[in-house]
Amino acid sequence: MQKTIKKPVNLSSIALHTGQHTSVTFKPAKADEGIHFIRTDLPGAPSIKLGPQSVVTDHEVSRHTAIEANGVRVMTVEHLLAALNGLGIDNLTVEINGPEVPGLDGSSMDFVKALESAEIEDLDIPRRYLEINQPILVSNERASIMIVPCHDFQISYTIDYNHPLLAERTVCFDVKPQAFVQEIAPARTFCLEEEVEEIRARGLGKGADFQNTLVISDEGPINNSFRLPDECARHKVLDIIGDLFLLGLSVRGKIYANKSGHSLNHALVSKIDQQQRDPVMTKAQRVFDINEIMKILPHRYPFLLVDRVIEIERGKKGIGIKNVTINDGFFQGHFPAKPVMPGVLMVEAMAQTAGVLVQTGGDHPGQVALFMALDAVKFRKVVVPGDQLVMEVEIVRDRDRTAQVKGVGRVGTEVAVEADMLFSYTDAAYLKN
Repeated sequence: MQKTIKKPVNLSSIALHTGQHTSVTFKPAKADEGIHFIRTDLPGAPSIKLGPQSVVTDHEVSRHTAIEANGVRVMTVEHLLAALNGLGIDNLTVEINGPEVPGLDGSSMDFVKALESAEIEDLDIPRRYLEINQPILVSNERASIMIVPCHDFQISYTIDYNHPLLAERTVCFDVKPQAFVQEIAPARTFCLEEEVEEIRARGLGKGADFQNTLVISDEGPINNSFRLPDECARHKVLDIIGDLFLLGLSVRGKIYANKSGHSLNHALVSKIDQQQRDPVMTKAQRVFDINEIMKILPHRYPFLLVDRVIEIERGKKGIGIKNVTINDGFFQGHFPAKPVMPGVLMVEAMAQTAGVLVQTGGDHPGQVALFMALDAVKFRKVVVPGDQLVMEVEIVRDRDRTAQVKGVGRVGTEVAVEADMLFSYTDAAYLKN
């Protein structure tokens, strides 16, 4: 059932970025009202309803999350939203007397304690969830975040800083209230010691200190200590839980995140919202099932190695999926005692995804793209039956006669293969002779 709280409760402290002392009062709300932030310090007490339309996406909020409506903004909402999402609270009025949510100890724990003290109660209407029906991937050169269909809300996060205490490691959680409270909510926000001056120069972190922010030196937190194992990675999970609640509903899906932060989280929220508003996603341009792929590519079983193209940004980039099963014919002869997908076929699967991309761009009618050259190939992880190879391809250069494409294939958050591919355009009639 949907949830709210029984009675009002108040919290106050210095805000992390503005340095102002602010106070929030949480008040019960009726079913289906959602989450509303009310700026009591402004004339008319303007309200901001939580939802994807309220997300602030400009570069000034890259180190926190902000919401806005009609020019009225509330900053650093992510730790509070994580508490609401983690506890399953759907309806709440948040009165705030300043531009930024109190920072408290830099985690979600004090919000959790306050909300629990206000007695969380069920309402008389069933809870609504946002169901992920197609995989969605957002990435840049350094990081990525992907969500795939799943009945629960699960997160796998890989942290990897050029730092002795924050080297590559992955944490995984099934986000349910008890696990959230015990294993995620206490994790505090952090920054590296060398980032402090840059953060201050941007006018941020005015309320941060060594108690509400873990400032990580090579030896460990300055004037502090870790509260949890992998606390920094857990806080990144906390941020995702908060940022995903910007959708206004709890999500059912599994997230694979690799070094992502608020900016990519916000981009994922935007793509999820787009998918929900346009679930068909215009197949002619966005999604191709196996039957549509066979209309584009000349390959057939057993050499058709892409099962679905889940997204095409026309003339720019695309995402394909190969579900690797023991029934794939190549496993009969390629290390049959220990089945491993051949590296050349991983590259071929990426090339076929690239073929769908370049041949649906609209700039080369009546032509077919043939694999011409390969460079910078790297195999980083074995792919075995049961894996799902997600292949992201991007057009680097598209000319009259050739196309240069960069491809990366991942299993979960781990890169399995990458390569630069060159295609040559020729008349489609060539394949009919």
